[in-house]
Amino acid sequence: MNRKAEGFDRRKFIAGGAGLLAAAKLASGQRNSYADSNFAGGPIPGPFRPNWESLKAYRYPDWFRDAKFGIWAHWSPQCVPEQGDWYARGMYVQGNAQYNYHVKTYGHPSQFGYKDICHIWRAENWDPEELIRLYAKTGAKYFVALGNHHDNFDCWNSKHQPWNCVNVGPKKDIVGTWAKIARAHGLRFGVTYHGTPGRTWREFMPVRYGSDKTGPLKDVPYDGVMTKSDGKGKWWDGMDPQDLNGRPHDKSDPCPEFVESFMLRVQDVIDQYNPDLLYFDDNSDWDFDRGGGGVWLGMPELTPHIMAYYYNTNMRRNAGKLDAVFNIKNVPAAVLNTLVRDFEMSQADAIQPDPWQTDACIGSWHYNRSLLENHRYRTPQAMVQLLVNVVSKNGNLLLNIPLPGHGRPDDDEFAFLDKFGAWMAINSEAIYSTRPWKIAGEGPTQSSGATPYGRLPQFAPGDMRFTTKGDSLYAIALAWLADGKLLIKSLATGSPHYGGEIARVGLLGSESNLVWSRNADGVAITLPEKPPCDFAYVFKINPLA
Repeated sequence: MNRKAEGFDRRKFIAGGAGLLAAAKLASGQRNSYADSNFAGGPIPGPFRPNWESLKAYRYPDWFRDAKFGIWAHWSPQCVPEQGDWYARGMYVQGNAQYNYHVKTYGHPSQFGYKDICHIWRAENWDPEELIRLYAKTGAKYFVALGNHHDNFDCWNSKHQPWNCVNVGPKKDIVGTWAKIARAHGLRFGVTYHGTPGRTWREFMPVRYGSDKTGPLKDVPYDGVMTKSDGKGKWWDGMDPQDLNGRPHDKSDPCPEFVESFMLRVQDVIDQYNPDLLYFDDNSDWDFDRGGGGVWLGMPELTPHIMAYYYNTNMRRNAGKLDAVFNIKNVPAAVLNTLVRDFEMSQADAIQPDPWQTDACIGSWHYNRSLLENHRYRTPQAMVQLLVNVVSKNGNLLLNIPLPGHGRPDDDEFAFLDKFGAWMAINSEAIYSTRPWKIAGEGPTQSSGATPYGRLPQFAPGDMRFTTKGDSLYAIALAWLADGKLLIKSLATGSPHYGGEIARVGLLGSESNLVWSRNADGVAITLPEKPPCDFAYVFKINPLA
């Protein structure tokens, strides 16, 4: 018998076995990955798939539930003129106050357009180290940077948008710098993305191709129609303005090329900066019942793809643990538990079973000089009261402190942060790592604040909000009582909310055990002569062991 021909060949067996093992691993990897043509690269590994049923496996990270308060820098080239939000659109609308300011200050938008505003953004007084230290001292547990706005300018070292802050303007990676310093100071880091197809392609770009309807420059096209060839000999020589402004189009024209660019830019932000929080200034619900319009331009069909990519990427970078927060606004109720819903300048009207977020601003979203000149920022008292309201209903507050184009807050903003931080230094025990109680609050002012940009409520004596942590209940009085007597009705004997005995009632920043009594009307507390802080007074109630 020929042993070589018919016997056992060990080398071939080992080689064949290795091949089978590699094939098995490849097959297993393919089962645990998927292809998505919206993104660059090969198959995407991870358990999530770009559909709502798969995304229902999402679980909220503890860090977000415990943080409660973040600060946001809603900062882009639009802060340079110091004329408020949406400047990149208003400057192209004849008769608009921003247009009038632009013509007077910089010249006509046919000659000096938004691309030129981006060019003069220098961020020359920006000290991110100082600011992050200040924000952390104020009480923020996470910091969020604006990645881009509806203007279509990227505030990071973008691979897919040459009109970015490294190539144009500051010549610095704004998002990357914020991320590095925020994390060095122990803050979680997030990025907000506002340049979605519906907002940018439909709302901001079309006005750039227009012209004045009246006046000496009637029918002279604005700079949005310029092309690369128009830049010869100018500061933007070699750059194509259509990368910033889009090809001339009507707001109802399809934009497949913009959608493709949008998805790649979102992927770039995720891959480069690994944000703990990713926020989109758009909605993820179909709007047929509201008249349709730009449904096809919106986020409903794109959101699951972004979420799956983001969640899977986050898990790979966190040893298999999902630690990511995805924010978007209107969301179908059936899939609310797949993400963290955001309320812009509004809030939920009752305790929510899942965490959520309010984003608010002390002034205009983009810096507005007139608010400083007229001292019209929202007050620390109003924003602390908003924080307390939000947290009592299982939410977080993300607060924008608008920066001027040069990058340094003004005096009124520094004063705001100092006063807000002083309140947090005394009372943050009732905020961080708390959970909602059985009811959010009591008192005459039960405003939901659900109307965006509605007037903030004026709280009255007796208005209370509740939070809990461990066996402690925090009752936060939103107004001080001049007569020195506070009654918490929800803690009455026989109350369905608090059946046990109370051992102690203290006031944070003051006495640890006040004079108090309990009867069928509630818990009556004798207040100290002076309050421990200027507003929102926290009473700590502990049960009898």
